[in-house]
Amino acid sequence: MKVADKPMIDEDGEVRELTDEELKKFRPAHEVLPAELQEKLGMRRRGPQKDPTKERITIRLSTHVVENFRATGPGWQARIDSALKDWLKTHQL
Repeated sequence: MKVADKPMIDEDGEVRELTDEELKKFRPAHEVLPAELQEKLGMRRRGPQKDPTKERITIRLSTHVVENFRATGPGWQARIDSALKDWLKTHQL
């Protein structure tokens, strides 16, 4: 029996280990899944970073602020950055 003919699950319901030959056939999901499915799964590839001057930091914010920004959906961290930039326009440090 060829490896390709072997069932993936045995009579006890256990999944067998994949062979090196089988693993070599694997391809990245972005190569094999339709674009529509990739979009639904959030698999879009990121383009070049738009603002490479951003710095990763740790900051403690109130739960109220974080929950409200998160509730606005994806991009909520960028919206916090934008809100802080707007605040800086009207406040002297």
